[in-house]
Amino acid sequence: MVLNTKGISVGFVAFLLASVFSNAQVKSFNSFDGVKIAYSDEGNGFPVVLIHGFINSRTSWDKTELKKVLLAKGYRVIAPDLRGNGDSDKPQSDEAYANDAEVRDLKLLANKLQLKEYDAVGYSRGSIVLAKLLTQENRIKKAVLGGMGVDFTNPDWDRRHMFAAAFVGKTTTETKGAVVYAKSIGADLRSLHLQQKHQPVTSQKALGSISAKVLVIAGDEDTDNGDPKALQEAIPNAQLQLVPGEHNGTYKTAAFGEVILKFL
Repeated sequence: MVLNTKGISVGFVAFLLASVFSNAQVKSFNSFDGVKIAYSDEGNGFPVVLIHGFINSRTSWDKTELKKVLLAKGYRVIAPDLRGNGDSDKPQSDEAYANDAEVRDLKLLANKLQLKEYDAVGYSRGSIVLAKLLTQENRIKKAVLGGMGVDFTNPDWDRRHMFAAAFVGKTTTETKGAVVYAKSIGADLRSLHLQQKHQPVTSQKALGSISAKVLVIAGDEDTDNGDPKALQEAIPNAQLQLVPGEHNGTYKTAAFGEVILKFL
């Protein structure tokens, strides 16, 4: 591929080059309903699956200290685009997101890659999906629930309803910025609505059945999604670690990566 750089800023050229090399690593498979799920797969050691948050994609992990140290320490790092995000298909029907479709995608990804055992790290909404996965998947040995408190265990969580409404035009002061950001990156608003509408719900009783070793980690300024300590207490033998930061930035920090690497 040849790039004509005349009149284009150096920063934009760097962005294009990063996109080219990132896309070269993208793989995909067709899930249970034919929806294409994209993912990256790097390294050759023990596998760790990284699950991204809301209005995000697998590439959100690329410049994090966590991914850097995992690869440097010899782990195999697998990062999917959850359906509706990144390079995965963005179906528009309720049926495509209902009945824990994202959880089923992740189980099928592990099947495709023939993972007998693996660890998993979720952040924000990725932790919500991972929590449900942990109640169904015995191949996960260690799991990290990042940037999340206990509120997602409530099936009528007001924050989930609020963000679902925002992506069909019913914004509030709290949600307006998220919609503006989603539009700025060309995200699919209908899909984002459906992701919230059909977001997995895992009761505290169900969390009590988790057998994997779990670390709950959050920024010390991050309480948007409830109390991380209450989440830790709902999971048998789970650990809790707070690190400096607020919700949107904590997962990018060195402290976040160092704590998780030590846990794994």
